[in-house]
Amino acid sequence: MHKKLILLLLICNAINVNASQVDTLLVASKSMNKSIPNIVIVPDSYSNNKVGFPVVYLLHGADGNYTNWLSKVPDIKKYSDQYNIIIVCPDGGHNSWYFDSPINPQMKYETYLAKELIEKVDENYNTIDNRTGRAITGLSMGGHGAFYLAFKHQDIWGAAGSMSGGVDLRPFPANWDISKQLGDYSKHPSNWEENSIINLVYLLKGDNLKLIFDCGTNDFFYEVNKQLHQKLMNRNIPHDYTERSGSHNWAFWSNSIKYQVLYFDIYFNEQKKSNKH
Repeated sequence: MHKKLILLLLICNAINVNASQVDTLLVASKSMNKSIPNIVIVPDSYSNNKVGFPVVYLLHGADGNYTNWLSKVPDIKKYSDQYNIIIVCPDGGHNSWYFDSPINPQMKYETYLAKELIEKVDENYNTIDNRTGRAITGLSMGGHGAFYLAFKHQDIWGAAGSMSGGVDLRPFPANWDISKQLGDYSKHPSNWEENSIINLVYLLKGDNLKLIFDCGTNDFFYEVNKQLHQKLMNRNIPHDYTERSGSHNWAFWSNSIKYQVLYFDIYFNEQKKSNKH
């Protein structure tokens, strides 16, 4: 009998691991005239809770898609349960870099993320539908996208992160199809200047936007991240920055996300406390 009880407890524990629910949300994008799939992870506590949930938007990298985070780092389901957050993994198209392309009218991923997707998530899920309950982060191209969107839309997101982000596009004029969205650097230098994160720091004021980012010392984006950190220091913009041994790979990002969701959880809880007073 004792052995049966232990076995039953083990089975129950196994069922409760990653008890979060995974949905696929299709969004009809008017700006790009197509339906876009997105993964939405809701915590186990979701069905029993009438209070709105904070949402973390988690962006994939170049040559990736909306399924990458869940398939490569299934622990994000556990983080949804642990921190009682909704996690949304949008599809960023093929190397969109998450902006509205000044040369390609088919690529309007800034409009999609900042308007169409936000509205659909808030409409379909029980969310905190303002910046106090929203954070955004991502890896590589998604790190660029998260900072780009949050810097430009501080009314939508209150916290932002980047993991091995392409925070300055200018040193990479021939890489990752960026020229398909911005034009050749030699012909359209202003497009590259205006859409690189490091040149958008002027949009930040004090600690209005909570920032966390990291990069591995063996990463090809290491120097540009270090330069962004220095620029934020020079401008007295508070932020959390970490550099550690590591490369541009999933081993690094699966470690990074653990710290970033904790950072966002602290932000969300601080907002809840301040809203009560």
